[in-house]
Amino acid sequence: MSPVMPPARSRPLASLLATFALLLLGLFAPAVAATPAAAAGGCATTNLALNRPATASSTESAAFPASAAVDGNTGTRWSSQFSDPQWLQVDLGSVQTLCQVVLTWETAAGKAYQIQTSNDGSSWTTVYSTTTGAGGTETLSVSGSGRYVRMYGTARTTGYGYSLWEFAVYGAGSGTPPPPTGGSLGSNVYVFDPSMSQASIQSTLNSIANQQGGNEFGTQRYALLFKPGTYGSAASPLNFSVGFYESVAGLGKNPGDVVINGSVDVYNQCNGGDQSQCYATTNFWRSLSNLTINVAGKSGCYSGDDFWAVSQAAPLRRVHINGNLTLMDYCTGSPDWASGGFIADSQFTGGTVTNGSQQQFFTRNSALDGWSNSVWNQVFCGSPGAPAQTFAANSGLSGGPSSYTTLATCPVTREAPYVYLDSSGNYQVFVPDAQSNSSGTTWASGSTPGTSLSLNTFFVVQPSATTDQINAALAAGDNLLFTPGVYSVTGTLNVTKPDTKIVGLGFPTLVPGNGNVTMNVADVNGVNVSGVIFDAGPTRSTALLQLGVQGSSVSHAADPVSLNDVFFRIGGATAGSATTALVDNSNDSILDDIWAWRADHGAGAGTWSGDQSDTGLVVNGNNVTATGLAVEHFQKTETVWNGQNGKVVFFQNENPYEVPNQASWMASSSQKGYPALAVSSGVTSFQGYGLGSYSYFNQGVDIHNAMAFQAPNTSGVQFHDLLTVFLNGSGGIDSVINGTGAAVSSSFGGPSDVVSYP
Repeated sequence: MSPVMPPARSRPLASLLATFALLLLGLFAPAVAATPAAAAGGCATTNLALNRPATASSTESAAFPASAAVDGNTGTRWSSQFSDPQWLQVDLGSVQTLCQVVLTWETAAGKAYQIQTSNDGSSWTTVYSTTTGAGGTETLSVSGSGRYVRMYGTARTTGYGYSLWEFAVYGAGSGTPPPPTGGSLGSNVYVFDPSMSQASIQSTLNSIANQQGGNEFGTQRYALLFKPGTYGSAASPLNFSVGFYESVAGLGKNPGDVVINGSVDVYNQCNGGDQSQCYATTNFWRSLSNLTINVAGKSGCYSGDDFWAVSQAAPLRRVHINGNLTLMDYCTGSPDWASGGFIADSQFTGGTVTNGSQQQFFTRNSALDGWSNSVWNQVFCGSPGAPAQTFAANSGLSGGPSSYTTLATCPVTREAPYVYLDSSGNYQVFVPDAQSNSSGTTWASGSTPGTSLSLNTFFVVQPSATTDQINAALAAGDNLLFTPGVYSVTGTLNVTKPDTKIVGLGFPTLVPGNGNVTMNVADVNGVNVSGVIFDAGPTRSTALLQLGVQGSSVSHAADPVSLNDVFFRIGGATAGSATTALVDNSNDSILDDIWAWRADHGAGAGTWSGDQSDTGLVVNGNNVTATGLAVEHFQKTETVWNGQNGKVVFFQNENPYEVPNQASWMASSSQKGYPALAVSSGVTSFQGYGLGSYSYFNQGVDIHNAMAFQAPNTSGVQFHDLLTVFLNGSGGIDSVINGTGAAVSSSFGGPSDVVSYP
């Protein structure tokens, strides 16, 4: 009967007659509500409720969820059941001082209702009340504070429920103006020039490396940038090492614009100097990108190789290495373990890549001229020169073939943005285009396809910046360039503009200050976040980073949201808690080199009650692609995949170490433990390639995980080249996937391989 009300509603006759009369008078509401009024003067301009978690007393149907009233879309709405009372509640993430609420009603409005606030979601204070609500768009002045805000309705204007297009909440204050863009990169960004003396460059690099070599959980952060030109020579090479929280990059448009004759190295760490306890399994949070290395210099065992002995969160991007590269350090003591590295968009000539002890490793869109060996699983996609596909049921076992998973092309990729200097000496940020079914480097035939953005389009964020300033920049449509440092984020950073670029230099680390979601990205196109660490804070957050709106049908295939080198920590540097690290609701998004880690050492780690977190990653979006994904030590299902047509190329996991007893770790009354990755029962299409999960239950208790991977047994959900490994400790993993695959335990350490499933 009406273009406003959904067909599903059935109306009583009296209501239909009344509606007809309104139509005759031309007084009926429009099909799409007006844009919510902006906050009045004296209020900040940021809608604190935008894309925040929302709940309601009821919904008319699944088509009208609570989240639709806070999604910024005036064509979607929440509707309740047809009774009183009803409420809609939004969690702002932290306590806020409030000055205004804007209600944008659909025709089924509230006549009598209250606006209430709460710090805990249970005890409520009324800050506004009316019995004569007029419907339409109501801009309400309020005075109070709270983390939770709700509309509590007690009487309706129609026989239907309460229906809101949008529920907007604004904080008190004069409003923070957008900060200026561009400017200094800060004191912890070092820019080297070929005209500088090599001795001076070497001294600076050595000083930082010596400080950062063992500084795993320190607060110091550095970006080391090289202007175009040549550094070192065959006769006098430039050799230096890279420690924690150092990002080393060339400032050229292409990797050949910056040439280092020498080496850029990462070596083993040795516990207390003990040469029998040296390994690379904790060499995290460092990077090398956008330059060429002609390997030269050094002596003895180290001569002739560039050493990049790392594990997770240590990407090698856009490099050309001319000479030998080794991914393990076979010179500095033993046992030389390493596991979980990442290479992308790189070229290797004049030598070979020595995998060595790398248990799992991922290489994509790179040109290789040799690869030495495999251990448990080495995964390649779109990398000419990679070893051929050989993964088999006995790979990694004595007499078995090499465990190589090789895809000729990568499904969907988007390289990380990077800073460079243009011909006039001005800083630009280059944003590469997305690619489909790609192979080789983006720069093989010249410059990488993409777009250059002036630094003047970026708010250059220093650690002293406030959350309000950052949000004001985002609201103004500015990009963000985070400089090295640790940032306390006291409220959610709301990314609402399409194609916003958020780039980190030197591993900037964002920590929520009030149990808030650290960053929320609206359901828009083209947002990129790269080079950032998200730490959990001491007060539990529901999530650290959220992308999109759950249940959205919006396609972003033409301009996907992407994450590159984004890392999540629950504990380690600081004790913290979050229900989920990353929630991805954005259709078509790209997750490229992601590590979500609940700490097994460091602050808050080591006990089951410390650093609480259920899940590392939840994917609700459709057509999401993950290339290089590691999720480790979370306390329930570690990766939950609810979206259709997902793809994962390379996955690495360790189960939590410190499970105190089996009863504490049960997915159900009959299923022991929790999967590392679970594809939900309603999913009908999914592809996974090269996935591994390990166990090390270290409490001396017989703990078992029934299966490392769990999925519906349907033809469209497919897994390729899976494995489990028993590292040490007690118990083990009883099957690889859905009861298929041999158990691993102290009697058979594995790997237990499954070539394909189902």
